[in-house]
Amino acid sequence: MNRKLTSSPAHHSRNARLLLVFSAAAIAAVCLYYGITAYARNPLHVYEGLLILILATLPALKWAKDGGRHLPLFEVLMLTTANTYALPILTGQPQLRLFSSDTLTSAAFAVIVYQLVAIGTYWFVRGGAGRSAFFTREVISHNVNRTIGYGLCIATIYTMIATFSDTIPGELVGIFRAVFYGIGLVAVFVLARRWGAGELNPSDRAILVVNIAIQAAVEFSTLFLVSGLSMLVLALVGYVSGSRRIPVILAAFLLGGAALLHNGKGAMRDRYWDVDGTRHQPRLTELPVFFSDWLQAGLSSEKQSEAEESIANKLVERTSLFHILCLVVARTPESLPYLAGETYGQIPAQFVPRIFWPEKPLSHVSTSTLSVYYGLQREEDTEKTTIGFGMIAEAYANFGLPGIAILACCLGAFYKKIHTLAIDSPLLSNAGLVQIVLMAWSFQTEFPLSLWLSSMTQALIAVLGLPFVIRMLAG
Repeated sequence: MNRKLTSSPAHHSRNARLLLVFSAAAIAAVCLYYGITAYARNPLHVYEGLLILILATLPALKWAKDGGRHLPLFEVLMLTTANTYALPILTGQPQLRLFSSDTLTSAAFAVIVYQLVAIGTYWFVRGGAGRSAFFTREVISHNVNRTIGYGLCIATIYTMIATFSDTIPGELVGIFRAVFYGIGLVAVFVLARRWGAGELNPSDRAILVVNIAIQAAVEFSTLFLVSGLSMLVLALVGYVSGSRRIPVILAAFLLGGAALLHNGKGAMRDRYWDVDGTRHQPRLTELPVFFSDWLQAGLSSEKQSEAEESIANKLVERTSLFHILCLVVARTPESLPYLAGETYGQIPAQFVPRIFWPEKPLSHVSTSTLSVYYGLQREEDTEKTTIGFGMIAEAYANFGLPGIAILACCLGAFYKKIHTLAIDSPLLSNAGLVQIVLMAWSFQTEFPLSLWLSSMTQALIAVLGLPFVIRMLAG
């Protein structure tokens, strides 16, 4: 039996007030800093960047003001617009020099429209809490930490098998990845939140830390950082939502480590990737040397950089989608007509199991369509590498500014309905698990809508079936 160390409501209330004060002060300081130091050809871009940053953090501030009682689903979705759109403007991302001032103005305005419509819709939509067993009954109630720990260990084992062997058939790789990735993220969030709430004993904490470390190292060894970073950020969000406080030192360490990895990723890809995009995966026994080389590459890359910019600024460049949005805005519809829903028409096919349709389009078909249409890749190149566009750029490519407004309205309403239906649901009910998966997928900022929906659906099916499977295995 796990020893319960739950903090008192008064302690959580005090932490929530401190979180609000700290967050508001930090955001004000960041805005002041960039208001003074931001480089832009047009001062209007600075104001647009600051407005995007403020709108990105506004729902999170309201969440802290309300005491952080519910899971920050919509708040996380909005926060992702800070690093993907606001900071690239304010840090003077080099790629933005390729576009005219008018293009930058229009692209930033498109993001602001997206934020305003999404926030307005979210605050306007109303609804009642779900009352069925799906919303009110816990599906994991006995030995919670141990049961969730089993799920986390299973996800870790899968990650190692998928990375270091060819055991899984190629046609099942996408499904298996979505399934076990979803299980792992749910387990990480639940345990991190329970840690923040004081409900994990030292052995449970050790299990969580060891599994996170293994999964992150294995994911990073592929030189694709998104999955590993999403898991780390989700763990941080889980801890903050449970404790109502930010572990500043840990957050700074994770940010610095991620930035360092990003800084050396290019050099490591030159060593482990062929010109045609073929990747050479290091073996498990080679990982210590692999990460030692990566660390050296990250440090030396900073020293040899011609541009006098910080590692943090380079991290912003790697997570930015603003230059992609600028590309779409610059070319559509002047030189390229709107796609008129072509990528959205690809959504239904993604829900047909491949076993019934072996030749169905690949999961990243919408990304490939956009990359080829805007001249970033050839058709054959999309089979080996993909370029993230994100849902905002995809919406503009299909229908322009009205498309972005419709997307924002749909997302705002969707997130609010999930929130209101599950407002009283236990974290470990089916509805609570749905919220965790939705929060995890909010970090998938590079996904087009078809991939976002299909991969999340696969993860939901697995996660909702996890309690039953775990109970069978654990007895």
